[in-house]
Order: sequence, then structure tokens, then C-alpha cells
Amino acid sequence: MSISSTPYRSGVLWDFSGQVVLITGGTSGIGLATAKMVLSAGATVFLVGTSQKKGDHAMEVLTAFGERVCFICADVSIVAECERVIQIIEEQFKKLDVVVNSAGVFRSGVIDSVTEEQFDRIMNTNVKGTFFICKYAVPLLKKSRHASIINISSDSGLHGSRECPDYCASKGAVTLLTKALALDLASENIRVNCVCPGDIVTPMLEQECAKQADSDAYLSALTDPYPVGRLGQAEEVASVVCFLASDAASFVTGAAWPIDGGLTAQ
Repeated sequence: MSISSTPYRSGVLWDFSGQVVLITGGTSGIGLATAKMVLSAGATVFLVGTSQKKGDHAMEVLTAFGERVCFICADVSIVAECERVIQIIEEQFKKLDVVVNSAGVFRSGVIDSVTEEQFDRIMNTNVKGTFFICKYAVPLLKKSRHASIINISSDSGLHGSRECPDYCASKGAVTLLTKALALDLASENIRVNCVCPGDIVTPMLEQECAKQADSDAYLSALTDPYPVGRLGQAEEVASVVCFLASDAASFVTGAAWPIDGGLTAQ
């Protein structure tokens, strides 16, 4: 069984002209797909990632957008790096309209296989990075008429999943952080939402698949629970992120949107 899904038909549905968008984890997967969409809709985008090589590749992929896209090599699991990212954006544009916290890591294994180092890596990237990017971004977002934060949680942030207790804990934290920030920032006209994707065809999923002794059986087991009979695509998540970032969602805040082919409807 190969990793595949139905073709995605994209089109420019939103207008982000003149807006500055920050996307952590923006060099691949959901982050990169989101970058393509908001750039196509007129935004200026800052991508953040830990790998200069991946950043260079993303810049090549997005070369048609010229100077409207910039890469910052930074590790959001380090608080000082989160602050540095926002400082760079403030120095260059003195504004920020949309934050997409897409940086994340995953590992599988039952609780007695989890080391402190592995636990800290997941929590520091998925939770601490999201928290402190939000913290340092808020002063700039307060100046925007379009301020929006979209956190990438997971269906595992809505319900338990087998053999990834540390990942579930991290994404559950992201989901409730989203709701708490939505309440705190509503008076500042900053909307905060999260999306909760199911299994999406991304480099992270492909890497996990490659670790398995029987990748076909692994993929089949992943796909079987989905009522739609397939895995999702990064663009299918990115399109919901773009909606939540847009003025079309101006009355939407504090929401956790499942993007999971009907998985959580069962």
C-alpha cells in the first residue's frame, strides 16, 4: 500500500494582501502548504525551521514569490529563539497579522519506553514553542486589524490515541492553550483557534512509516479507521488554516477544528 490520497484542487479563496504571516515548522508538510496558500493570496511570509537545508529548499519551492517570503533558522523549543524570531519580524516590518504554530514532533511508543529526553523534546517543541511564540507575538498582533493565531493541534489532542501518550499530552495542551488564549485575547481583537488533523500525508508521517517493519500493514492500519477511506493531504489542512486566518472567520475564536475525514464523528 502506498501513501496516497485524492488530488487536491487549489484556488485563491482568501485575500491576505499587505498582511505579515509567521509560520513555524514552515519548511515542509502543513506549514509549507499553508505558506503557499497565503503567499498566493498576497501575504508576506516568515518561515521558521530548525534546518537551514530544509529552509533553503523551501525558499526554492517558493521562489516565484520573491521577496515576500523569508526563512528564519530557529528552534522554537528554546524560549530565546522564540523571542528572536519576533524581534526579526518587528525590525523588518513592525507588524504581524497572523501566526501559524505548525512546528511539531512525534514519536510512537508505550509509556514505559519514553525517556525523559524524548518527553522533553516533544513537550518543548509542541507546547513550549507554541506558548512562547504566542507570548512574544501578542504585542505586535495587538496592532493588527486582522490578528489571528492558528495552532496546529491534532485529533490526538481531542481524544486518546494508542502508543503515543507523550504526544497526546502535548497536543491536548495545545488544544486547551488555544481556548485559554482565545478568552484572554478576545478583548484585544486577537482570535485564537486550532486545527486538529488526523493522519496527514507529510514528511513526518512518511518518516514514521519508514521505521516500521511492515510499512504496508502500518499504512493500512492507519487508514482503516477513517470513514472517507483515505488519509488527508497537507493542503486540506492548510485551506482550513487559511479560512481561520481570514476575515471570513471574524466571529470564530476558541475553536478546535477536527480535520480528520470523519474520524472523531464516530
